[in-house]
Amino acid sequence: MDYEKRLWLSIVEKELKIMASEGSVEAELAPLTLQKPPKEEMGDLAFPLFAYAKLFKTAPEKIALELKKRIENNGNYPKEELLVFGGYLNVKVDLNFVANRLIENVIREKENFGNGELYKNKRIMVEFSCPNTNKPLHLGHLRNDAIGQSISSILKANGAEVLKVNLINNRGIHICKSMLAYQMTSEGETPASSGIKGDHLVGKYYVRFNELEKEDPTIIIKAQQMLKKWEEGDVETLKLWQQMNDWTMEGLKETYEKTAVEFDYYFYESETYALGKDKVLQGLKEGIFYREKDGSIWIDLEDIGLDKKVLLRSDGTSLYLTQDIGTAIERHNMWPFDSQIYVVASEQSYHFKVLFHVLEKLGYHWAKDLHHLAYGMVNLPDGKMKSREGTVVDADDLIEQLTLLAIGEIKEKEREAEIENVNNTAQAIALGALNYYLLQVNPFKDMIFNPDESISFNGNTGPYLQYMGARISSMIRKFSSQEKEFENVSLKVELLNLAEERSLIKLASEFPLVVQQAAEELNPSIISTYLYDLSRLFSRYYHDYPILKAPSKELIKARYTLVKVILQVFRNSYALLGIPFLESM
Repeated sequence: MDYEKRLWLSIVEKELKIMASEGSVEAELAPLTLQKPPKEEMGDLAFPLFAYAKLFKTAPEKIALELKKRIENNGNYPKEELLVFGGYLNVKVDLNFVANRLIENVIREKENFGNGELYKNKRIMVEFSCPNTNKPLHLGHLRNDAIGQSISSILKANGAEVLKVNLINNRGIHICKSMLAYQMTSEGETPASSGIKGDHLVGKYYVRFNELEKEDPTIIIKAQQMLKKWEEGDVETLKLWQQMNDWTMEGLKETYEKTAVEFDYYFYESETYALGKDKVLQGLKEGIFYREKDGSIWIDLEDIGLDKKVLLRSDGTSLYLTQDIGTAIERHNMWPFDSQIYVVASEQSYHFKVLFHVLEKLGYHWAKDLHHLAYGMVNLPDGKMKSREGTVVDADDLIEQLTLLAIGEIKEKEREAEIENVNNTAQAIALGALNYYLLQVNPFKDMIFNPDESISFNGNTGPYLQYMGARISSMIRKFSSQEKEFENVSLKVELLNLAEERSLIKLASEFPLVVQQAAEELNPSIISTYLYDLSRLFSRYYHDYPILKAPSKELIKARYTLVKVILQVFRNSYALLGIPFLESM
């Protein structure tokens, strides 16, 4: 009921302002708020008026009664039922009008139903994933990717022009650790010779470095020397670096394909760090930064309540912050954005606070339009993951595990005959399970991922929602054989008078507002919560009332039309959450 909410907010607000002017109230009115009444019989919309009692010097209930009288006497307003409960003015909307408008909108807009213009003509860049080329993707990356992909879809649905970018962290001390361990212990092993996926092979040597460092702590000095040689352009170092980076990128792209994650543009740290170094040296000349006795370059962050931060090491090599400075500048030069969102874990909040401040200090006015979506950590039921110790949940292994669990569920329910390709369906179920589980939690909170829970066909899970869509699709296929019988049957939405039908109509019509709220808050869990609420309500209705066997053709058509509307809302929600739609499962 997004239209009704906006309409009635404007009506009540307008009448309040007229009352204020007639009563010579000069103070600014508090913003009008809208609530949902606690009981069905109390209407659909509730406007609390307690905030205006002092201004109008009268009881909230009297304000509500006066508003009711004025609105009912105004011939230009909709003739919907107004109710007063204490200090609340409530509206009982015309559900037949809402249902007709909902059906018209869904039929006309189809996959675009729910889209809005909140960010029309805005260019928004979304950075997410950003793996290091010293290890494969893990569960933490999967949460990052799910959030980034979903947020990008939600922003597009709100009218923004979105550019999805991935920064490949392919240089630095961590990369040199894998390279050094490989150089020392690999005996020329390759993905082809070992049968190990490229990113997994490189990750094996990152873990190996940690083992070597425990035996000889001075090995880190050799890694630092290798980084210096890399930045100086040493031919042999660059050759090994290129080879291992290629292996990793081939592996990462395979994983992205499995998870249906796509990017519009790739940036590489190795191509942006030099610009960052130049800007730091420029800032040094201009007195924005300062040099320590050991030759390192720093910024004093006292004006934002922080300490000091190094921007270039004493040996001239750069840090993450250095390259992020260069990357941000290059991006804005390439694609001048209105806003850029960095989807990066909350443990990097300090880093981005410093980055945005440094860019502002360097004179880039658009730095105020940079935002850090600081999502929470994802852990396992038995604790935190650690990359360097090799105790992470590998993305490829997890997807394979979920796919096998999905195959097991399909076989247990004896659904093989209903499904054209069991493996493909299982992969789609695994992806739906993964993305929904990762997105059902507010992104700003930490979460625990439980693979067995995520793949369940019952409860608040992706597979349950996919199954709901498949059941409706099955019903629609059955109806198609008798659709001609209903061509001349009038659609009478007034027949949808059950409490469950009224609730479904109201909830389905809320979808555009839900999509807008998710964009405003950068929070896909708003959509996942809505989707689950809609599915539970529909499931009860579907179970308790006949659709294709309703007592009259008019009622069959009305209920069937409502079901088709609900399915479209499901499909549009799935698309925003990265849940594959399945016709059968």
